[in-house]
Amino acid sequence: MKTQTNRNTFDAIVVGSGISGGWAAKELTEGGLKTLVLERGADKEFKTSSNNPWDFKYRNHLTKEELKERPVQSSHCDAGNKDFYVNDKEHPYIQEKPFKWIRGYQVGGRSLTWGRLSYRLADIDFKANKIDGHGVDWPIRYADLEKWYDYVEEYVGVSGSLEGLEHVPDGVFLPPIPMNAVEKHLKESVSKKYTDRVIINGRVANLTQYKKGRGRCMYRNLCSRGCPYSGYFNSNTSTLVDANNSGKLTLRENSIVKEVLYDKDSAKAVGVTIIDTVTKKEMNYYARIIFLNASTIGTASILLNSVSETFPNGLGNSSLQIGHNLMDHIVNEGTYGTFNGLLDKYYKGRSPGTIYIPRFQNLGYDTQTNDFVRGYGIQGKGERENWQSKPTTGFGAELKTQLETPGKWKISLGGRGEVLPYYENKISLDKNNLDQWGLPLVKVHFEYGANEKAMMEHMTQASEEMLRKAGFENVGSYRTSPDPGSAVHEMGTARMGNDPKTSVLNKHNQMHDVKNVFITDGSCMTSSACQNPSLTYMALTARACSYAIEQFKSNIL
Repeated sequence: MKTQTNRNTFDAIVVGSGISGGWAAKELTEGGLKTLVLERGADKEFKTSSNNPWDFKYRNHLTKEELKERPVQSSHCDAGNKDFYVNDKEHPYIQEKPFKWIRGYQVGGRSLTWGRLSYRLADIDFKANKIDGHGVDWPIRYADLEKWYDYVEEYVGVSGSLEGLEHVPDGVFLPPIPMNAVEKHLKESVSKKYTDRVIINGRVANLTQYKKGRGRCMYRNLCSRGCPYSGYFNSNTSTLVDANNSGKLTLRENSIVKEVLYDKDSAKAVGVTIIDTVTKKEMNYYARIIFLNASTIGTASILLNSVSETFPNGLGNSSLQIGHNLMDHIVNEGTYGTFNGLLDKYYKGRSPGTIYIPRFQNLGYDTQTNDFVRGYGIQGKGERENWQSKPTTGFGAELKTQLETPGKWKISLGGRGEVLPYYENKISLDKNNLDQWGLPLVKVHFEYGANEKAMMEHMTQASEEMLRKAGFENVGSYRTSPDPGSAVHEMGTARMGNDPKTSVLNKHNQMHDVKNVFITDGSCMTSSACQNPSLTYMALTARACSYAIEQFKSNIL
């Protein structure tokens, strides 16, 4: 797919090749549109996908020099996958308040490193803003997206279980990744001791059956290095392959989109200006339809930098909402406990599966809390202690025996909570500080409010209580939450809405002000819910592409 092009006119341009950009490429090309995908990074091989720990000079640890180069990214990467994360020194940004902007500049973007948890939003999520008055109302409801969730799940391959929960709708699932013994124990305990919550199999985009040329998951749990079996969903092994097979795809690497070009006479965007990352040469590409999928902060940055006589504050920014309402998810990784029983039980492989405790707060009268609005879910994983974590003594054969013998069962739980859309949480451009390509640096201002802080304490206490009631010992939590951005679920800087005065996009993910520009990455989100959002990005992208193709073929766009 390395097809750097001399052509400069296409039917459609897609900016970004990550999860949503890959989907846009697939849908538009299969719909018959000659499509240019612009990726600011290069194509990278899965060079370490089969390495053993001893194949790395420092046993998969980053060196001191690499840590200096990646003060932000190093919280999410190691020696095995560092190439899929940016060098912070080469790609700086400004944190007005602490915020981790985790990035991957390569073909496939962060689809190579995402956590793969795939949950649908429910009607309670799409109605939340209207009901409690935080943010603007979504222009769509669950019914508008349901068939697109079906469509995306069938293609992606999501393993999961049917549970009949209205607030976490069921989907089109492959067989779930089974729970291990201690996870089953916790599930049974919670079902006996609580009436307001359940534990279900994590819904994860790892194949438990073969699918269309892709091998099933091999339980290596090395997904973030890229999978040689194509056992988890990413753009490179799925959507971009199908887009390429259509014969309609052109992919241009090393292409930073500087701005979207606007023609005031037609009131449409006509193309984009890019900067080649290697030569630093600028060039223009033109198309009738443009999809922005550069990720939440990247897309907002492009729009804010796309100034013209008509849009002095950025393309399509008559509402002055672009860059604002930045959201992430609260992350609380640190509740843990050990269990003395089940020592005759073990498991095979390194499962990428999880357990999930869906939101159980503020779903109705019986689950109402006055501490906060909205809610959170809890993700977890159980395993036996191994030589790296259990205490050992002695020498020689005695020590070897201890190292080879599994320790106690342990489990960890981590909350993921909804962050409200605050106008003050935003990104902006610092035109006095430029990067190596002459573009303004991004500034991020983000703070949790009282609602999020109350939710964090609640999820910690609830997690500890469940473990104690299930007979776990040594239960505790890390009481500090990592900086915002740590969930890598940033969203909301170009939100959907019904009113052009308070939102950027309409119900088709189409800009109110510029009808041939569509945005379907995380920036389109009107609220964050508490579920992992990537599945929703994919469904919104497929839906918007269907509408855009129809408009294109009817010569409306």
